[in-house]
Amino acid sequence: MKTRIEVPDNTLFGPDNLPYGVFAPEGQDFRVGVRIGDQVIDLAAALEDPVFAEPSLNAFMAAGPRRWREVRSRIRELVDGELPREAVHPLHGVRTELPVTIGDYVDFYASIDHATNLGRLFRPDAEPLLPNWRHLPVGYHGRAGTVVVSGTDIVRPHGQCRTPSGTPDFGPSQRLDIEAELGFVVGVGSELGAPIDIDMFAEHVFGVALVNDWSARDIQAWEYQPLGPFLGKSFATSLSAWITPLAALETARIPLPKQEPETLPYLRGSQQWGLDIDLAVHWNGQTVSHPPYSRMYWSPAQMLAHLTANGAATRTGDLYASGTISGPEPDQRGSFIELSWGGAEPVTVNGLHRTFLEDGDEVVITASAPGSGTRRIGLGEVRGRIWHAHG
Repeated sequence: MKTRIEVPDNTLFGPDNLPYGVFAPEGQDFRVGVRIGDQVIDLAAALEDPVFAEPSLNAFMAAGPRRWREVRSRIRELVDGELPREAVHPLHGVRTELPVTIGDYVDFYASIDHATNLGRLFRPDAEPLLPNWRHLPVGYHGRAGTVVVSGTDIVRPHGQCRTPSGTPDFGPSQRLDIEAELGFVVGVGSELGAPIDIDMFAEHVFGVALVNDWSARDIQAWEYQPLGPFLGKSFATSLSAWITPLAALETARIPLPKQEPETLPYLRGSQQWGLDIDLAVHWNGQTVSHPPYSRMYWSPAQMLAHLTANGAATRTGDLYASGTISGPEPDQRGSFIELSWGGAEPVTVNGLHRTFLEDGDEVVITASAPGSGTRRIGLGEVRGRIWHAHG
């Protein structure tokens, strides 16, 4: 039995998009699929290829760009024609899982607006940007084991926090925050000791996905000097269930903002482009911010080149994220510490004055980018609800 998928003209998930995910129909095992409209195509059934019967994209991604292009072309042919009926499932009737097996996770700090805002908050009498910020993409290694798929509940973390007397206490975070980010998924890894040239970005990175890197600001404030983020960041990072392939974002490429002073040679090359992606942050159903990825100072290729510049190896499934995406305007800030200016300027959410996350709060981050013609494509969503701390 064959079926044809009717794709609405106004969908953000048309044939120019085709994001990949891992899903399971009711009572069946997880396998790889592609979203089209409000349907999911089972690629193992549609393409009769066992690599897509696995509960992860890793094996497919490791095959490299030529295979990625071949499969994308074949899927577009199938979408334009007929598919086996058993290969098509309604989106609302399936479960989703983390789409990749993540070996390493790196979080960057690539937004000049976000870095400037935090510099002004934390160092009001000094230059907001530290001396190294314009010379290299600042980042840190996160905890891959606590990256969870969108929709996973987030338990409020415990940690040490500084009390008004200056001594620490241990308890649940009271300044729990979000960070609206864009993640990049490595498809083809690199060998130890062999840096990835900036112009080889597209040979290694498979696609992008929305990220919410939850942050306990009070825990982080006490622990991060002198070594950097630790328990204030490692408790949870949410990743979208859908990975948008780089090929779907060709029309979203834009020039990078001017970088001054000039970067060192390994950060130049021809990959001087960013992405015109518009995010939206929804707090308990109310849209509170519209962070623009187009404002990011450091490019995806520069982040990858710097990540491996010392010879660090990468593996299929590795994830690196942009850091908080913010713009220059108050309604473009991608974290609540910025939106509420450190808690001093509460945000009105559904009629209530709010600063940081309370138990029961739900945050949803969505995004879209230019597609072909006047159409736009969607990057799905990353969703999470806060649960009270254990103990």
